[in-house]
Amino acid sequence: MLFNEIYSSYFNVVADILSRACEGNLHEKDINDIITKKAFGESVLNIPSALKSQEWKLLSKDMETPLLSSPTMPLTKLQKQWMKALLENPRIKLFNPSLQGLEDVEPLYKQEWIEYFDRYSDGDHYDDERYIENFQLILQAFCEYRKISVKFTGHTGQKIYRVCIPYKLEYSSKDDKFRLIGIVDSRGGNHFLTINLSRLKTVKLLGQYPSGEYRPPEPVMRELTVELVNERNCLERFMLHFSHFEKEAEKLDNTHYLVRLKYERDDETEILIRIISFGAKVKVLSPDRFISLIKERLEKQEKLNVFLQDKQKEL
Repeated sequence: MLFNEIYSSYFNVVADILSRACEGNLHEKDINDIITKKAFGESVLNIPSALKSQEWKLLSKDMETPLLSSPTMPLTKLQKQWMKALLENPRIKLFNPSLQGLEDVEPLYKQEWIEYFDRYSDGDHYDDERYIENFQLILQAFCEYRKISVKFTGHTGQKIYRVCIPYKLEYSSKDDKFRLIGIVDSRGGNHFLTINLSRLKTVKLLGQYPSGEYRPPEPVMRELTVELVNERNCLERFMLHFSHFEKEAEKLDNTHYLVRLKYERDDETEILIRIISFGAKVKVLSPDRFISLIKERLEKQEKLNVFLQDKQKEL
């Protein structure tokens, strides 16, 4: 384990209690309040009694502590190295994280040591200057409640201009791509606009809008029914992949299961990618529209493979 047990919930709660005692304004009811907010339920039974009975000689009966200053929890060298390695991730770098306190620390591992085998190889180019600039302008718009105008390339190659309110940034681990979800105001009401960040040509900051002025449209829910073969822990992996979606599972026999999955329409691309990743172990039964989407995606993938093979022969 990289992180020491002193960073557990229990130690952090006791540290907060002692910090309040060092300031001279700790009352008995504060102890339970802090524990209730920051610890697990059973902690109310253990921590107060250990402090009040002097089992832990950290707090006197009059709510004073022998500590001269508030407790601190400095990071170990190993923990700093692990954090430095995380902050070297090109996706995390897009958020401009602070490296304060880690300047002279070597990362625990290098990014090139990691090989991904469960994702597409045409992910976003996170070191592209235009991509970084667009990403950070979108973040600024989020923080300052500002609209943005975007120019991007559509699926058929046409140039598209839109004005929208940034709603959220979405990352697909299978595609290794970021998507911008924006709210577009139109005569028919607000609707969502989804753009792959790699397709963005320009992003321009516009004026501010009052927080809460634009409400996102109600999500459109869809349902998917699949049959899976529980080989090589397929059922467990499927449930893990879709753990944050509403679903029902029905056992058909010892190896076959029927799963009904509910999701928002805007998550459909991500759902499609995840379903395909299970290969022949998962069969989509309905709806027919989703089955057609799978066929289209597989046909495009096959054409791309043929194209790449032809290019390799030419070389």
